[in-house]
Amino acid sequence: MTERRLRQAAELALVGIASVWGLTFVMVQDAIELLPTMAFLAYRFIPAALIVAVIFHRQLRALPREGWRAGLVMGVFLTGGYILQTLGLEETSASNTGFITGLFVVLTPVLGAVFLRQRIPLIAWAAAGVSMIGLWMLSGAGGDFNLRGDGLVFLCAISLAAHILATAAAVERFDVGALLAVQLAVVGFTCLAIAAVAGQLEPPEGATVWSALIVTALVASALGFFVQSFAQQHAPPARTALILASEPAFAGLFGWLLNDERLSATGWLGAALIMSAILA
Repeated sequence: MTERRLRQAAELALVGIASVWGLTFVMVQDAIELLPTMAFLAYRFIPAALIVAVIFHRQLRALPREGWRAGLVMGVFLTGGYILQTLGLEETSASNTGFITGLFVVLTPVLGAVFLRQRIPLIAWAAAGVSMIGLWMLSGAGGDFNLRGDGLVFLCAISLAAHILATAAAVERFDVGALLAVQLAVVGFTCLAIAAVAGQLEPPEGATVWSALIVTALVASALGFFVQSFAQQHAPPARTALILASEPAFAGLFGWLLNDERLSATGWLGAALIMSAILA
């Protein structure tokens, strides 16, 4: 297969994964109404980590101590992102969660400039400002900001942006598959410990919960991150980011189709501003 065809296949796979990630906002929201959040995350990420560990077992055994530390740091930020996102889903809509989570694309260069002294173009600062206005409008134009929902998801976006920066530094030195196995395990076992301490380690029951676990563990986590890693080997970073920016749009679409979620005119304008900032 030629490099051009590999790139086309990678980009098509990325679109599919972005749509699955958008769908999972609705599926997870329904599942955590029936199963405690920490238990759900544990049951999602531990199987995903085991699958990736089996596939990349040789690379995992060869990972040096510094690589394990890098994977643990990535896992800490990824854990924070998913815990905050899933807790936020308990308090706000799948559409809002999708659009606000997408802000990590905008926040990544901003955090890099603030904490790592990375130089970013003026358009990135402008996009950050526009996205903040969009967030203000999406969450009720300031008068109805859902701190427990929208606020938690915004913190999730910050954590995911930090995860991207940590990942960018780690993948230059260590194997991507081994790092992925470590960080998924950190998320899964951290959530398992929290659920056990809180007395929330309930067994999954019902088609809603099991379907969400299967899709999020096998497709969204194990396969999804693998596809992203594969795609970034063949597609330019700008195109990869552009395709993944469609995830919030898919979240809004599935929220409308499956949960009958509706945004106000102000909310739609805020969502449009956020999407514009992400694409910029």
